[in-house]
Amino acid sequence: MQKEHVKLTESDERYLTTLLSKGQHPARLFRRATALLQLHRGKTLDHVANTLSVHRVTVANWRDAYNEVGLQCLQDKPRQGRPIRIDGHSRAQITALACTTPPAGRARWTLRLLADKAVELGFCHSLSHTQARTILKKTRSSRISSAPGVSVQ
Repeated sequence: MQKEHVKLTESDERYLTTLLSKGQHPARLFRRATALLQLHRGKTLDHVANTLSVHRVTVANWRDAYNEVGLQCLQDKPRQGRPIRIDGHSRAQITALACTTPPAGRARWTLRLLADKAVELGFCHSLSHTQARTILKKTRSSRISSAPGVSVQ
């Protein structure tokens, strides 16, 4: 007698079977769905882990997640990531500042001068010259085009 690690509802089992038989899916989704079906059919954690080339603890985590939240465990949870410090509006202001005439005594804007002026004007709390370069590099303007904002191909 084999132990059932997961007791899928009939509709969940049908959904997972249909999901795996159709279309292309991310590898994570495929592995989680396959693991749940195999666990429902009585396979051991070690057997499923070896079949899917993952660790036994990973399969146990998938099982526990299904028991807690159901089929929502197939999808990844949202990740946090680093918050945006300089938003699109501030980037536009910095780009517009670079297009203005440089301060008196200067032939053109330097990146350090531009970064200092952007902080002084309150476009952002802090800005390094390398960040200023990245912001200006991401614009689609071309210095050799007759129309501003048009890229050369």
